[in-house]
Amino acid sequence: MRIGHDPGVGGAHDSAPAPADRVLGSAKLARIARRPLAYLALTKPRVIELLLVATIPTMLLADRGQVDIRLILATLFGGWMGAASANTLNCVADADIDKVMKRTAKRPLARAAVPTSHAFVFGVALGIGSFAWLWWQANLLSGLLVVATILFYVFVYTLGLKRRTAQNVVWGGAAGCMPALVGWSAVTGDIGWPALALFGVIFFWTPPHTWALAMRYKEDYRAAGVPMLPVVATEQAVTKQIVIYTWLTVLTTLALVPATGVIYTAVALVAGAWFLLMAHQLYSGVRRGESVKPLRLFLQSNNYLAVVFCGLAVDSVLGWTTLGEVFFG
Repeated sequence: MRIGHDPGVGGAHDSAPAPADRVLGSAKLARIARRPLAYLALTKPRVIELLLVATIPTMLLADRGQVDIRLILATLFGGWMGAASANTLNCVADADIDKVMKRTAKRPLARAAVPTSHAFVFGVALGIGSFAWLWWQANLLSGLLVVATILFYVFVYTLGLKRRTAQNVVWGGAAGCMPALVGWSAVTGDIGWPALALFGVIFFWTPPHTWALAMRYKEDYRAAGVPMLPVVATEQAVTKQIVIYTWLTVLTTLALVPATGVIYTAVALVAGAWFLLMAHQLYSGVRRGESVKPLRLFLQSNNYLAVVFCGLAVDSVLGWTTLGEVFFG
């Protein structure tokens, strides 16, 4: 036996890991990298986009003509933690039905990527952090509104309404409107009527937005035992409700006209006409027995809300004379 060739004694082969070791090491690193991503997925980042769409323009309107970047960023961070908390706790409560629905089967708890107990602690910690942060950086009212949002979303919508009534997204959607109140209160310390109007815009916008998605995935909801309106009603009845709530959305955007200027008014009118056209086209197509694409309305409704709120942001930053001041002094 030649000593120089004994792999157990020394030589170049000693420092190189075996192929199996390399595979195991790579798998371990992959698992470590996936864990933070799984926790991030619990917060539903795409849903939180609504927070940005609603909060920033509301704060700009509340402080019309002024831009307090520090306060805006601080409020967004606190609001993000609050929304992330609500979404995470929603995932905990809905883990059983998420496993059944194809649309949600890849969520972290549905595929056991995160222990349920860990997700619960993560969600509660985010909620506490959100309250403390907003109380510190803004005011107590903003912090309390975030806590109310989390509790409402988890206990009233997720545990109370979602699996019991087809009106779940109508009343449960109020949780998604709260960023308007949080943003306004962060600036002013109270809740003014324009904030309530913005609350109403999102409140009435939520049903047609959600029902359009539910029309596309109604078999998923049926399999999970969730009585979304498209599961328990005909397509014609659903699309009729979509048209009604779309009209209510557009009319509520116009309630803000006295507190805004010509830019917002023009954007609200043009975007509103476009949104109404899409809703009526969907309803007409169903009535004629045509093959319709409700997912298109779902996607375009996001664009509609973004356009209206962006118009509000630009109008507020410019701070031109409001139409209320023009006509009522």
